[in-house]
Amino acid sequence: MSHAPLIESTLPLPLLRRGKVREVYVVDDDTLLLLASDRVSAFDVVLPQPIPRKGAVLTQMSAYWFKQLVDVVPSHYVSADADEIVARVPALRSHRDMVAGRGMLVRRTVPVPFECVVRGYLAGSAWKEYRAQGTLAGEPLPRGLVESGKLEPAVFSPATKADEGHDENITFASMRSALGAALAERLRDVSLRLYGTAAARTIERGIIIADTKFEFGQTKEGELLVIDELLTPDSSRFWPAARYEPGRSQPSFDKQPLRDYLEGLRQRGEWDGDSAPPPLSPETIAATSSRYLDAFLRVTGSPLPDDR
Repeated sequence: MSHAPLIESTLPLPLLRRGKVREVYVVDDDTLLLLASDRVSAFDVVLPQPIPRKGAVLTQMSAYWFKQLVDVVPSHYVSADADEIVARVPALRSHRDMVAGRGMLVRRTVPVPFECVVRGYLAGSAWKEYRAQGTLAGEPLPRGLVESGKLEPAVFSPATKADEGHDENITFASMRSALGAALAERLRDVSLRLYGTAAARTIERGIIIADTKFEFGQTKEGELLVIDELLTPDSSRFWPAARYEPGRSQPSFDKQPLRDYLEGLRQRGEWDGDSAPPPLSPETIAATSSRYLDAFLRVTGSPLPDDR
């Protein structure tokens, strides 16, 4: 595949939607093509500069997990192999370089309108809420927990989906009243099983999955599938187990160098946090790309394939 960063794709297929990172194209009534660009967002702002190979990491890591966890729950995954995609969709033959590594054929579903978040450790927005109120999404947690402390058992914490801005944590009761008890409980149980299975595998590779979010959809026949991306640095908080120390924030395998750079600009008064930020430094771009590639290597045990 081309290693030139991809900011935005244009393919000879109907465009269903363009998200912060992915473009979704319609192949036919039953199949979609997801294409992960190298766009990156932080603090709810899509930055003007891409992160090289980020899109391929997200796509290929998702493909890895869809195959690894198929016994827990089926997924919408069909293929992330460029040759197979082009064979199935001949219109993409002249766009193979754009699709290679970044593209994934998936089964089309009706998405469930909630994100299914599982938290195994108390971090991020969950820690902020707990510190202020002793709760997580309005549900009380035990007293005396510390930042980055392990939650035993892991907590299912659904959230509303927001096209723009932050998702909003909600109670399980709210989700159940919206979806019905049977579907809500199935989503909770499957999410906890997915998290538990994946976390047990990554800890053997020295990676803690602090939390993650799953998305689900239903086929026309009513089958529940896990969809979108799965257990990537964008949808999960990965921590190096060797450096884990409860009571403080942890280093992570994601866009933390980028967040730190932008936070520094904000603290120095060089960015207001709302408008388009100044260009990223070459060092920040390189460090962020390296984090994504390192996460792929550590989680899967292999370097990102160089599929030309």
